[in-house]
Amino acid sequence: MMSEPIIAITGATRGLGQLAAISLAKQGAHLILTARSERAAEITRDILSQHAPNAKVDFFFGDLSLMDQVRQVGDEIRSAYPKIDVLVNNAGLHGFEQRITKDGYPEMVAVNYLAPWLLTHLLLPSLKNAEQARIINVASEASRHHGELKLPQDLTDTAEFSRWGSSKIYGKTKLLNIMFTGEMSRRLDGTSITVNALNPGFNVTGLGRELAFSSVLEKALRFLKIGDPRRGAGIIVQLVTDSRYRGVTGGYFNVGSGKAITPVHPGGDSNTQRLLWNATESLLKPYLKKL
Repeated sequence: MMSEPIIAITGATRGLGQLAAISLAKQGAHLILTARSERAAEITRDILSQHAPNAKVDFFFGDLSLMDQVRQVGDEIRSAYPKIDVLVNNAGLHGFEQRITKDGYPEMVAVNYLAPWLLTHLLLPSLKNAEQARIINVASEASRHHGELKLPQDLTDTAEFSRWGSSKIYGKTKLLNIMFTGEMSRRLDGTSITVNALNPGFNVTGLGRELAFSSVLEKALRFLKIGDPRRGAGIIVQLVTDSRYRGVTGGYFNVGSGKAITPVHPGGDSNTQRLLWNATESLLKPYLKKL
């Protein structure tokens, strides 16, 4: 890894993002982290200081389900950091009921897909100023259970769903991340920026936080040594630091082996990727003005 790389990570106050941040801080990274609250940021700062006392860490605050706050966070980071070496779009959620944001978007789509799409665009000027920047999107093999993809309707579909039906919606948002990765890699061809997605595998960290029995289930899985979150964080760190990914772009890589995965259809279809891109760009156009 380069000397003191500047690495931005969303969703780093818990779970895989926090574990990845700890590992990268130990390796000398200067971290830019997003958080929703001062309390979560302070807890994370204390944890990082225990593992890497000399780590440089800056927090930027906002609710990533709201596009005006994503815009604010992006503007603030870009203003403070004219050069960023790595952006890790890690923040995400699995909601077990439909919730609609103040913007009118389905919450899972807003947090898992629209927010990283928008934040990435807002930080492109800073990423282009790096010698060789990396954008890393946390996707999932849950994408294989996405049901039927309907574009552009899925981006604004606020229909109710059941707890069991929520997995299909979650998987669809992760499919969108894979498709976004492919299209953006083509659009950045000829620049110094690479874009890749990853599957972190099954991880118990933050598992089903909205379920009443989640804490009991998490303890049971930990006891059985199922879903170790360190593996999921490991593939994030691999894609950030490993020299074998230097110059590699448009890929989707697996936890553990770090090998490429072929995404489920239509994840790798360039025409569908382009359709998704155009629909997203049209939807988020108000937040891209005067960039």
